[in-house]
Amino acid sequence: QVQLVESGGGLVQAGGSLRLSCAASGSIFSISAMGWHRQAPGKRRELVAMITRGGSTNYADSVKGRFTISRDNAKNTVYLQMNSLKAEDTAVYCCNAQILSITPPVTTSWGRGTQVTVSS
Repeated sequence: QVQLVESGGGLVQAGGSLRLSCAASGSIFSISAMGWHRQAPGKRRELVAMITRGGSTNYADSVKGRFTISRDNAKNTVYLQMNSLKAEDTAVYCCNAQILSITPPVTTSWGRGTQVTVSS
């Protein structure tokens, strides 16, 4: 029913920037929290950033000061602005969203992911 589609990934040199987007579509009344996770081969999946509908944010220590998460509630879209990228930021980035509906009242949806590769 609900689909999340990420875009904006690619190849960038260390120190460069990328902006990821994730748009949710389908049977949606509203979205509570939205966030970004990432996972590199051989590493654990980690939470990168999250944002509530009201704009409260939370970041992983590894990206604080470099990444900024934001959202457009009218478009059901979340963004991740990534600056000062490092090689260790290389990973598949997936967005997720807490979807509010009638039945069931709450579901969690995940996107398929977008590859971010940072070269040194």
